[in-house]
Amino acid sequence: MVSTDRGDVPARRDPIPGVLRVSAALSWRFLVVVAALYVIGVIFSRLAALVVPLAIALLLAALLAPAVDFLMARRVPRGLATALVLVGGLLLLGGMLTFVVVTFVNGLPDLSAQLARSIDAVSGWLVNGPLQLSETQLRDFVDRIMKTVQDNQSGITTGAITTAATVGEIFTEMLLVLFALAFLLYDGPRIWQFLIRVVPGGPRRRVDVAGRRSLAALVSYVRATGAVAVVDAIGIGIGLAVLRVPLAVPLAALVFICAFVPIFGAVVAGAVAVVIALVANGPLTAVIVLIIVIAVNQLESHILQPFLLGRAVKLHPLAVVLAIAAGLLVAGIAGALLAVPLLAVLNSAIRSLRSEADEHVSPADVHTSQPEESGPDEPGLDTEADK
Repeated sequence: MVSTDRGDVPARRDPIPGVLRVSAALSWRFLVVVAALYVIGVIFSRLAALVVPLAIALLLAALLAPAVDFLMARRVPRGLATALVLVGGLLLLGGMLTFVVVTFVNGLPDLSAQLARSIDAVSGWLVNGPLQLSETQLRDFVDRIMKTVQDNQSGITTGAITTAATVGEIFTEMLLVLFALAFLLYDGPRIWQFLIRVVPGGPRRRVDVAGRRSLAALVSYVRATGAVAVVDAIGIGIGLAVLRVPLAVPLAALVFICAFVPIFGAVVAGAVAVVIALVANGPLTAVIVLIIVIAVNQLESHILQPFLLGRAVKLHPLAVVLAIAAGLLVAGIAGALLAVPLLAVLNSAIRSLRSEADEHVSPADVHTSQPEESGPDEPGLDTEADK
């Protein structure tokens, strides 16, 4: 029997649909996260002159730390091992840069003479070729170029002064990188233990393990990037040598150095190679070099970087490409350089914190110099890069 008592008032139905309430709750939380990320981005952009050198020092420390550990395993004191690795790395990098610069300088006289002959040949083609330009027209064209340079001399001078200031800032940041690198190599474990003390005692061990996993991912990323740079340098260097382009070896070394800057580095080095091939060997050789550079860049962008880096840092190839593109749009070359290692660090930390297997792992059992330690051994958390 249904009660007809007036006290039995049916519950009032909520006029707001459930889907709208859930969407509103998700929306304001999303806005809070975006606002927090925006504030962090503004702070980092204001401190870019400090953050970028420290990040580069951390990348270099991830590359050189295994060498320090290797020497310490041979009973070399940590201070001496750090000094040997740091000095050895500086000598290697300085020697490579010196070799590139000296070889370029020694080859400049021949290139200058070839450039003069190329200009004469182009001028002769413009006068006697299909265009049939007169020498007066060519002279007027050169005069207009000189007048444009003179009219914009103040702007060029201002740009030179700005460039000099930029060079000074770069030199200061390089000193900061060197200073930070020395302490990261020598005092890295104690710095990490100092930072980990900020975490409450309960989750401290899990955070310690996640941090060590992240450092292992960073080491893997730097090693994979070095492998990509070697492939770029060998591919373009062999092409230049076969075509008998002058300065093939220093150009290959330049490609290797620039390849550590994703996308733009190889493009800039390849453009230099194309220009030298055009000046020294003519248009046909320059076109062939351009094809080689494009082919190597496509191999790097679509095969080597997504799959080699993806396997090294356990990221999906699409995530690698999107991270590079996003970093390039947000912070230029520095953003492209740091986007993928940052994503790799975050990915490894999150995978470790989510892993039930890492609940029973001791921080001392995670060896940051071994790439396989960049993530817990849980197939359910692995990406397509593991397949």
